[in-house]
Amino acid sequence: MESLKEKKVLVSGASIAGLSTAYWMDKLGYKVTVVEIANEPRTAGGAIDIEGIASDAAKRMGIFKQLESNRLNLEMIEFKNADDITEGSILLKNEGAELPDDHIEIERDKFVHILFDKLKNDVEFIFGGSITALNETKDNILVTFKDGKQSEFDLLFGCDGIHSAVRRIRFGHETEYTHFLKAYFSITIVSKLLVKQKTMQMYGVPDKAIMLNAYNNKTDIVFCFNSEKEIPYDYRDEERQRKIILEQFEGLNWRTSELLKEVQRSKTFYFDKFCQIKMPSWTKGRVALVGDAAYCASPAAGMGASLAINGATALADALQKHNGNFELAFQDYNKKLRPFIEEVQATAELNVRENFIPRTEEAIRKRNTQAKLF
Repeated sequence: MESLKEKKVLVSGASIAGLSTAYWMDKLGYKVTVVEIANEPRTAGGAIDIEGIASDAAKRMGIFKQLESNRLNLEMIEFKNADDITEGSILLKNEGAELPDDHIEIERDKFVHILFDKLKNDVEFIFGGSITALNETKDNILVTFKDGKQSEFDLLFGCDGIHSAVRRIRFGHETEYTHFLKAYFSITIVSKLLVKQKTMQMYGVPDKAIMLNAYNNKTDIVFCFNSEKEIPYDYRDEERQRKIILEQFEGLNWRTSELLKEVQRSKTFYFDKFCQIKMPSWTKGRVALVGDAAYCASPAAGMGASLAINGATALADALQKHNGNFELAFQDYNKKLRPFIEEVQATAELNVRENFIPRTEEAIRKRNTQAKLF
């Protein structure tokens, strides 16, 4: 791989997909630059799961032991009714039982900081920057940044999430690839326990669901609701998004009123539609998309972080196999990862419809009283 040492690659996005891609490209010998629109690595969001082949990738990356020492140990899922009575529960871990080594739940910011610390001395980071234009030639790709500067790179990796700017500029408008799952969600993280530590609680009425997940003296508050039609809003307009949640859940029983007050007060709030990105190809010329930008499966999959790590690793393995020939490597990446992505996306669609936001009282009772992992 000696020939790669003079080659430059740009990674757009400093979240899980971007940092994982940057790690592997640096490992292969490329000169790596990461551009991120925020002023620091992306850490916002709920706890994440690293499982299956993503666990193997984490071992190859040399971060598995650190992940393991910071893992969360969810012990119980409880299904509540309007009177706060537990109608069913799932015990996830018996006292003294060994934890699996192929599935780790960890706080998103912990994972991001572990990987960022591993990279920060070897990779160039441009924070507060973004890509505004691309011009690809036979020999390279000319990137224009928002400050007007231009640089040439051999390859560009769009790891900039579901609303990817790289995808929009190089592949076309977001609407061409978005598959709406007819539901919305919000995540609010508060620095206190609203339920017992290491416990998840779920409550629902037809077409609406609330979930609490407590760990490390924090609680994730998740609101989900079905919607046949897409709701018009600017994804940057956080106040409008909070208002949508308040309007949808106002007047609901259980602890809803208390939780909506937390949503209004909290500084950490994220809202989006349950949707998937489906593309005939994740690559075009010298550009490849990784993670949510290419194949978002939605939070209903519980696999976003794992897919990002898997995608970055598959891309790196393909480039190594073809000794840096990106055309052949990108063909491999598109072909070999696709069956797995399609399987995860199909499972996520089913989860939204049947498990996350049941549509009838009967379905809610069945889920609560015949509780099983989905």
